[in-house]
Amino acid sequence: MNRVDAGSYYRWVACVFLCASVAGCAGMGGYTNASLYPSGLSSVYVEMFENESFWRGVEYDLSDALSKRIEAETPYKVVSDRDRADSVMSGQIVSVNQTVLSIEREMGTALEKEVELRVIVTWKNLTTGELLVESRSVGASGSYSALQSQSFKYASRIAANNLASRIVELMETQW
Repeated sequence: MNRVDAGSYYRWVACVFLCASVAGCAGMGGYTNASLYPSGLSSVYVEMFENESFWRGVEYDLSDALSKRIEAETPYKVVSDRDRADSVMSGQIVSVNQTVLSIEREMGTALEKEVELRVIVTWKNLTTGELLVESRSVGASGSYSALQSQSFKYASRIAANNLASRIVELMETQW
């Protein structure tokens, strides 16, 4: 290629990329500074999650972790009185499973275990009656090792914190 052909070739390639990028973004709304969370709400009442499993106490850890995550990561205030709330977050723990991740070869004892929590979550706007999150299944896990003086309670709290983070992600407006 000579210099004239190479220059026009590069301009043609640049034009194609420009047209493709503009056409690719045509359906998008672009960037915005708007909140990721639904507007018109300022407070959330977090109900104690119902526990369908035989592991007791997990519902307290999850409700506490969720309240703290909502306060820290969303524009909403968690209130203790349902009558003063704009919305209510509720749900039920449908399963708490414990799985062995690794086994010690000689004795056959578990070295590391995992705790998985699975919940169904509902978030309702109390002023309009609209379900913002309707019966969504969410799960998270945490692991522990008895060799490191960790227990089921330790792993269930980690799983509850991870689950609370995923539930807060569900609160974001879909885009």
